[in-house]
Amino acid sequence: MRFLANENFPLTSVHRLREAGYEVKAIIEDSPGTKDREVLTRAANDHCIVFAFDRDYGEPIYRRKLPVPAGVIYFRFVPVTPEEPAERLLKPLAISGLLLKGKFTVVERGRVRQRPLP
Repeated sequence: MRFLANENFPLTSVHRLREAGYEVKAIIEDSPGTKDREVLTRAANDHCIVFAFDRDYGEPIYRRKLPVPAGVIYFRFVPVTPEEPAERLLKPLAISGLLLKGKFTVVERGRVRQRPLP
């Protein structure tokens, strides 16, 4: 799986996920200031799953029919530490049978919800 971390995703968590063996590109490292539309287009072209704290990704994908990435993981909490998003994500990634591709996944403290992408 390939991931693309939106600009608001903590770089500390990006590094932690890389250390765990995941391929994670980060907007903050290579193209800060990129608009959401461009992030979605890049993720769709590169077949990446987007990490974001922006709840704004649902509307462009479901209503405005912008490019659909391989998946979206929306973190619906304010992290206590910069490592927390990676720690919260590593648990679902370890679940056998949990599919992230083709899904809009919402990660909250204590639960993970999903719905299919269009």
